[in-house]
Amino acid sequence: MQTVSTRLNSLDALRGFDMFWIMGAEEVIHAISHVTQNPIIHIIDNQFNHVVWNGFQFYDLIFPLFLFISGVSTPYSVGRELEKNDEKSKIATKIIKRSLILVFLGIIYNLHGFQLKPLAEIRFPSVLGRIGLAYMFACIIYVYASQKFQYVWFGGLLVFYALLLHFSSAPGFPTGDLTMEGNIVSWLDRTILPGRLHRKIHDPEGLFSTIPAIGTGLLGIFAGNLLKKGNYLPTRKAAILAIGGLICLATSLIWDIWLPINKQLWTSSFVLHAGGWSLLLLSFFYYVIDVRNYRKWSFFFTVIGMNSILIYMSDVFIDWWFTSGRIFDWIGKILGEHSYEIILIIGVLTIKWIFLRLLFEKKIFLKV
Repeated sequence: MQTVSTRLNSLDALRGFDMFWIMGAEEVIHAISHVTQNPIIHIIDNQFNHVVWNGFQFYDLIFPLFLFISGVSTPYSVGRELEKNDEKSKIATKIIKRSLILVFLGIIYNLHGFQLKPLAEIRFPSVLGRIGLAYMFACIIYVYASQKFQYVWFGGLLVFYALLLHFSSAPGFPTGDLTMEGNIVSWLDRTILPGRLHRKIHDPEGLFSTIPAIGTGLLGIFAGNLLKKGNYLPTRKAAILAIGGLICLATSLIWDIWLPINKQLWTSSFVLHAGGWSLLLLSFFYYVIDVRNYRKWSFFFTVIGMNSILIYMSDVFIDWWFTSGRIFDWIGKILGEHSYEIILIIGVLTIKWIFLRLLFEKKIFLKV
């Protein structure tokens, strides 16, 4: 089977688009909404908040999109090692090491550096930890399972998790209880995990909700497999991604009737819903950037995407807000009190991007 191994410029740009919001761009929307009190902007602003429990808004896509993107890159990175006929056990060992590094970085992020705290006060689950573990299992499935059985794993994980939620619950609650207190996943996390949970009785990045998150990584791998193969025209690949995204969205909305779309529990319907939007975004970025070759506009995001882990971890060690205040304070004071917060937030984003641009020009990239 002919393969295409060139780098996907669209993937770097999409990763940067995702990280742009994690960097703090959503704070600009919040600030503008707060200052203007405009009802239309308020509707937009609401999309940049997480849903409390059941439901889905734009900001609920940011995290799973990053995990999905990690999956898309797998056939290009891990796949390259398989094509060299490297031993699968060695490849799996590298994957596990990368995963453990991400888990460790996630704990450091939660600790805001290397602060020493009692075990009971340490939060072990994290965004990076979820990405690391889900990526690890998805990659191992990719290495050892044929493409046919990768789909079997995907369906099996989602069905298993749905059945787990439907036919069990925390002790003392009715079977199938999906409240924060009563669902089986949150109960298992607070029973088994050491340290503290994000919401005391529940953690959105808990251990057991990593099971369906593996499916998010696998969905990205399916997309990467498609893009890497050379037996379809690029325009057809973009169309297949878009159609797949629409099918995932439709299926998730039907499944939502029985199993709510819920990011906190990373329900199977949530995997398909977030995956559907991820596929549509990838289709758009791929078609515009790699197929039609319109790339200039995406450079801003590419600079961010090439050092995504570094800029995420930088918040632990660099006070970007202090730096922005020292540089842009005078502009905020000139424009007035209402604009001050907006100026400082834009200042943070500007300084971060310039920092990343300098690293980009020096070809300095943090890879895990």
